[in-house]
Amino acid sequence: MAGLPEIPDDSALARLFSQERARGEAAWFSLPGGQSLYKAGDPADQLYFLRTGRLGAFRREAGHEPQFLGVIRPGEPAGEMSLIAGAPHSADVVALRDSELFALPRAVFFEAAEADAAVMTELARLMILRTRQASQRGGGPIGAAMGEPSVFGFVPLGQAGSLRPLVERLGHEIGKLGYSVTAIGAEAQNAPTEWFSEVERTHDFVLYVAEEVDSHWARVVSRQVDRLFRVGRGDRSPPRRGDVGPPSPLQAQQLVDLILLQPADIARPSGSEAWMTAAQSARLFHLRRGHLGDLQRIARVLTGQSVGLVLSGGGARAYAHVGAIRALHERRVPIDFVGGVSMGAIIAAGVAMGWDDEEADRRLREAFVTTSPLDDLALPILAMTHGLKVSERLAQHFGDTEIADLWLPFFCVSSNLTTGAYHLHRRGLVRRALRASIALPGVLPPATDDNNVLVDGAVLKNFPADIMRAAQLGPVVGVDVTSGRSITADDVARPASVWRWLWSGQWRKGPPIVSVLMRSATVSAGADLAAARAATDVLVLPDVTKTEIRDWSAYEPAVAEGYRAMIAALDKLDRPVQDLRRHKSLQDLPVRAPVIAAAG
Repeated sequence: MAGLPEIPDDSALARLFSQERARGEAAWFSLPGGQSLYKAGDPADQLYFLRTGRLGAFRREAGHEPQFLGVIRPGEPAGEMSLIAGAPHSADVVALRDSELFALPRAVFFEAAEADAAVMTELARLMILRTRQASQRGGGPIGAAMGEPSVFGFVPLGQAGSLRPLVERLGHEIGKLGYSVTAIGAEAQNAPTEWFSEVERTHDFVLYVAEEVDSHWARVVSRQVDRLFRVGRGDRSPPRRGDVGPPSPLQAQQLVDLILLQPADIARPSGSEAWMTAAQSARLFHLRRGHLGDLQRIARVLTGQSVGLVLSGGGARAYAHVGAIRALHERRVPIDFVGGVSMGAIIAAGVAMGWDDEEADRRLREAFVTTSPLDDLALPILAMTHGLKVSERLAQHFGDTEIADLWLPFFCVSSNLTTGAYHLHRRGLVRRALRASIALPGVLPPATDDNNVLVDGAVLKNFPADIMRAAQLGPVVGVDVTSGRSITADDVARPASVWRWLWSGQWRKGPPIVSVLMRSATVSAGADLAAARAATDVLVLPDVTKTEIRDWSAYEPAVAEGYRAMIAALDKLDRPVQDLRRHKSLQDLPVRAPVIAAAG
């Protein structure tokens, strides 16, 4: 333990560990980066105190994306909630970097707490405080139970060029958001652990950056941060897997991202998926040279002010999303991540493609409004339509663009009938992902992926706001068009005259059974819908009950209602959307006190 700084004595918990350490009851140990401290379900038989390094907490549920709950910093405990409750741990806690901890057996802790009531009082006060903060921020106690990432690393992938100027410009944009930030390069590679701890303690955000020639420092950076960004040149071929650079303990936790530098005048990135494979990255951000908006987006991502937009399915009622997006643009609300289901996925993909309001309006009218996409009726062996018109229109408007080549991070959801779980699309061709997400059972033939049968995402997850919440730290804006009265007996009445029905052109909407199938697919279970809506910070519920779910010509009224509903939701806010999850800067705090994270 030689060389370790003394545990600060300004809290009851710190005094407890100092005393028990002197008595030999608190055991010191090191935990290499990437190693687990404990896993969900393990017995909570010890209280941990982080001396140096960083820990990350993760929730993993079967069939769901792992959720990064946050970081535990030096001077903070881990596992206290489960210890006090006498319950197994509810999350995985992993060392994000090489860390040193103390462990105190459960019995010893309770004996000491009885002798010093301040220990339990302090823990109770801090846990209640954190729960209240979580409630005020709308994220629930789980999402806010940990500190947010504040130390980021940037290392080159291939011949990326000089990164220090780029990172310093990024730091400047973070500073403009009201935070203290510093960018540090290889000049710090021989600094002691205490120096790093002090820099990270006295700044809101720390950006470590390595250049191509700094191989040793790059290894330090890869093991010293909360989240790592690999930076490459999008106009060049990616390196081979063996030339990616030093491994990071963050890789297994999906905390490694990719930034691709793009030429200023590029129309559309290409080949980005190969870069993601080489980098083994969880997320991808395109950064055009000289494009301030791209740099500001990354600054928002790092500071938890990025805005994620989620759009539900709902047939023709999803036209309301167009008006909602128009309102966001009008109010200058940034959109940094997009995701959706079924028809909502198509509109979200248009945002990620970079379509402005006019282009989105024109393309949607061409694809859906002027002629029905569901009038290529077929002998219903697999479905009522061939689905050829839908596939052709997706190809016309999205071409061979891959999801990785979109300007914004994008996802959509389909339902996997083979596995019985939802299928998350984040890679591959945009049009194929969309074709799966809108394959309404009985109306469109299913899509296939290897041996998996994929149908409309609305069947299992029609409003994936929880997926967006797990993907980024900033506020989530969700637009759900499935609420309210939707289908009545009149909508499913048999036509009085089949010939009149054909002559009037009503057949182009599809027979009334289409309404039954579409509405059946978009009825979510109460618990699932409640959980999804709870994941949003701004929930928008357009009143589209007057729009029949298969009336593809009812464009203008649905768009108008979506615009109205979004404006009404924004007018209720007391601050900009991107500030809804903003955390205070150190300069806003009168005293820099230790923050105790409630780690399950």
